[in-house]
Amino acid sequence: MNISIIGAGAIGSAIARLLSRAGIAASIANSRGPASLAALTAELGPHITAVSVEEAAKADVVFLAVQWGRIADAVRGLPAWNGRIVIDANNAIEAPSFQAVDLAGRASSTVVAGLLPGARVVKAFNHLVAALLATDPQAEGGRRVLFYSGDDADAKQTVAKLIEQLGYAGIDLGTLDGGGRLAQFPGGPLPVLNLVRHA
Repeated sequence: MNISIIGAGAIGSAIARLLSRAGIAASIANSRGPASLAALTAELGPHITAVSVEEAAKADVVFLAVQWGRIADAVRGLPAWNGRIVIDANNAIEAPSFQAVDLAGRASSTVVAGLLPGARVVKAFNHLVAALLATDPQAEGGRRVLFYSGDDADAKQTVAKLIEQLGYAGIDLGTLDGGGRLAQFPGGPLPVLNLVRHA
């Protein structure tokens, strides 16, 4: 299974660190091109390689971790998704003001899914702040919780297995529209909660 990350900001870099620490190979891309990621990939070691956004979009599992206002541009013109899994790690806030985006009552991941026709979108890796996400998931005698939600059972199972591989305890919240709303920021009751599962 090929894994990639589109977006190398705070969340994208935190996800890359998680994957590298677990010994899971992945590629990472941003709008400025692979050369701009040389320092990050040198820091993270051989498991993480820099590629173009177009190359990253061809992976079996793609983390999308881009500032909300740049998502549409980031995914415009990419190859057809053809059922590949996209993990929506975004939150509907404008940077750097942290103002909420008016989604007209829609769940943020439903909006993202609309930009990715043919992709199997799973909401995950968005509810913890980047600094916490990048740390060891083993905490206080248990494992930190990561929520996930989506409409495709097989895609969710793939993401659940990856969450476990990374050392987290995954909790399925249900559908993209239902569970996704619970974990989205702002608006949902679960973001920023640092929960630990002792089981």
